[in-house]
Amino acid sequence: MTEFASWDAELRGFLEELLRFDTTDGGELAAQRWLREQFEAFGFETYEWLADADELAEHPSFPDDPAEIETVARPSVAGVVEVGDPAAGPTIVLNGHVDVVPVTESAWDTDPFEPAWDGSRVTARGAADMKAGLAVAVFVARHLATEGEFDGRIVVESVAGEEEGGIGAAAAALSNPYPFDRDAAIVTEPTELDVVTAVEGSVMMELRLEGRSAHAATRWRGESVLPHFETVRHAFADLETEREERVTHPLYEDFPIKWPVSFGTVDAGNWASAVPDELVAQVRIGVAPGETVADVEAEFRERLESVAEESEWLSEHPPEFERFSIQFESAEVDPGEPVVGAVQAAAAAAGLDSEPRGATYGADSRHYEAAGIPTVLFGPGSIEQAHFPNETVDFAEVLTAGAVLSDAVERFCRENQR
Repeated sequence: MTEFASWDAELRGFLEELLRFDTTDGGELAAQRWLREQFEAFGFETYEWLADADELAEHPSFPDDPAEIETVARPSVAGVVEVGDPAAGPTIVLNGHVDVVPVTESAWDTDPFEPAWDGSRVTARGAADMKAGLAVAVFVARHLATEGEFDGRIVVESVAGEEEGGIGAAAAALSNPYPFDRDAAIVTEPTELDVVTAVEGSVMMELRLEGRSAHAATRWRGESVLPHFETVRHAFADLETEREERVTHPLYEDFPIKWPVSFGTVDAGNWASAVPDELVAQVRIGVAPGETVADVEAEFRERLESVAEESEWLSEHPPEFERFSIQFESAEVDPGEPVVGAVQAAAAAAGLDSEPRGATYGADSRHYEAAGIPTVLFGPGSIEQAHFPNETVDFAEVLTAGAVLSDAVERFCRENQR
């Protein structure tokens, strides 16, 4: 078999072109059309699907109101490669998302959507999260289409809306867009070439507190929401500490904070010369593998109720605490699954650390796991670059990921013939 590195120049050009598409804020359409054209040019069988907002509204990850889920003109696309006799072997999905988070251009040293090279490193929005992983999945399929010696089927997915709860992946998990079953999946998120078998979840909650306004010159006549917010914030920090000690997982013990609680926004008051009488804060709460979003929400809701009971004001003006935006369930694949073993063996053969790891972020793997499709994460780049200005990935790592993934897919298909 020829080395995967022989695709170096063509993969580099493909990645550059993919990085030039601005796929922020639901703008995946042009990139997906281009990818579908590329799949067809490569000889892949192509598929396309749109998520159903009404169907997603019934899913616990998404808002209950379909109008809050943007699915129009946001297709997900896939290219399928059949090797040998596909009916005699398994089907494995290589999944990546094409959407990227927005940019603050003033924080960048270069144009975020014009790839800039510095030696082997390329800088652009999505370089790490996760267009490099998506591009390498395409070329793994191309490589094995000509060099693979096994029976099986490889599906390369480019899904929309991962940053908004996994719109494309959730739709694919809920309603299979293919005329065949899927036996396993690898999500090529930036794992630093680690084998990631568990991802954390999160619950997004909005806190509303009510006070009483008064002129700042007679602030004793009012009831500021700020001290009450500080009481709630400290209570949640205490609960975070308690959970760090009580909720354990062997893949997460090295993280300084395993299940973080973070108040991302706080908006209080409406005038400098008035006592602030209203506050809205949004908080992200970590959910450990093995926990559910509902259970963690209930735990924090109970703590908030305890705080309110101890306050005369909050007892009479109960805080509101409701979900908003999207929720991420945690997910974990059984390390004994064949797809995990195949990736571990391929990583070890390449001289990489093959021990399973946990990740503190969420991923589309949870949708496939929920659908009964064993899913592992493995890809180039670091989560420390994701969502950051001057986001970069080392192309040498991209080529290594391609070689490992090619080996892993071949091992999986050979060892799981029907």
